[in-house]
Amino acid sequence: MKDEDVKEEVLRLVAPGTELREGLENVLRAKTGALIVLGYEEEMEDLVDGGFRIDSPFSPAHLYELAKMDGAILLSGDGKRILYANTHLNPDSSIQSSETGIRHRTAQRVAKQTKKLVIAISQRRNVITLYKGAFRYSLKDIGVILTKANQALQTLEKYKSVLDQSMTNLSALEFEDLVTLQDVTEVVQRIEQVLRIKHEIQAYIHELGTEGRLIRMQLEELVAGIEKEEYWLVKDYIPQLDEKSAEKALAELQQLSSEGLLDRQNIARIIGYTDVENAEENAVMPRGYRIIHKIPRLPASVVENLVREFSHLSKTMMATIEELDEVDGIGEVRARIIKDGLKRIQEQVFVDRHI
Repeated sequence: MKDEDVKEEVLRLVAPGTELREGLENVLRAKTGALIVLGYEEEMEDLVDGGFRIDSPFSPAHLYELAKMDGAILLSGDGKRILYANTHLNPDSSIQSSETGIRHRTAQRVAKQTKKLVIAISQRRNVITLYKGAFRYSLKDIGVILTKANQALQTLEKYKSVLDQSMTNLSALEFEDLVTLQDVTEVVQRIEQVLRIKHEIQAYIHELGTEGRLIRMQLEELVAGIEKEEYWLVKDYIPQLDEKSAEKALAELQQLSSEGLLDRQNIARIIGYTDVENAEENAVMPRGYRIIHKIPRLPASVVENLVREFSHLSKTMMATIEELDEVDGIGEVRARIIKDGLKRIQEQVFVDRHI
């Protein structure tokens, strides 16, 4: 499991608004410190010494009271029950730890040895630290996270505005049959940049829990449907079209480093182009997935049939009502809807390009 996936999983468990987070905050404010493990199975038995079994429903008040004792507290994997309290943990001392304090060093070793979520609350530093496997994360103050999330939203708005204009320009070029590989890689690059900011904001939302409702709403409004746009864009221009090649290209784009994403030649190679030196002169033709999908209430199967029949957007644009009618799944009524829809999209794109 990748660090980002682990982070999302553990932050959901301790997000503001959950009973577990309330209990952690109570312990933090009391400055008593605590060592808490989520999940107790057979492999944990050799690590646990002493303490007493409780096996009662979790409550923030119970956690607060039990944290007054020196030992560790063991919870169920979902954090819904308190299993043991005042236990002593004996992880393998040969496991490397970057921590200095005894509590945090024990927490890190237990997390690495058992792959369980371990939470250490510092008595002096007033910090909650999460460990799971090799993953380590210190929870930040909600006010700090809110500030960062709002700053990221402002950045996202600027990037999204630039992306929208780039996509409008690309659409206009598609209708004019003037698209180059450089135009395509520019839009893909900007989509990926927007998606990376989106993922960063989503991490803040997970950490904010119930406090992140408004930010979640703004994020959804800003980037709704952008992953589908990127998928259709790749399907429009990938040389060898099939579902697996498009999905593989998208996966490779997501794996690009921030520095690698800045070089559009990398993007061109991932999409499937070998001659990337003269991208501004390399003319390419769209199949039409992205534009045709903008026609309301048009099933995906009909879009596939259209692209299979006409191969390129320009040929679909030039097709007559009768030719469209002959495509599987398209009757005369739908043929007129497609013809009129493409015309309206083209007119709107040319208007938007000059705004």
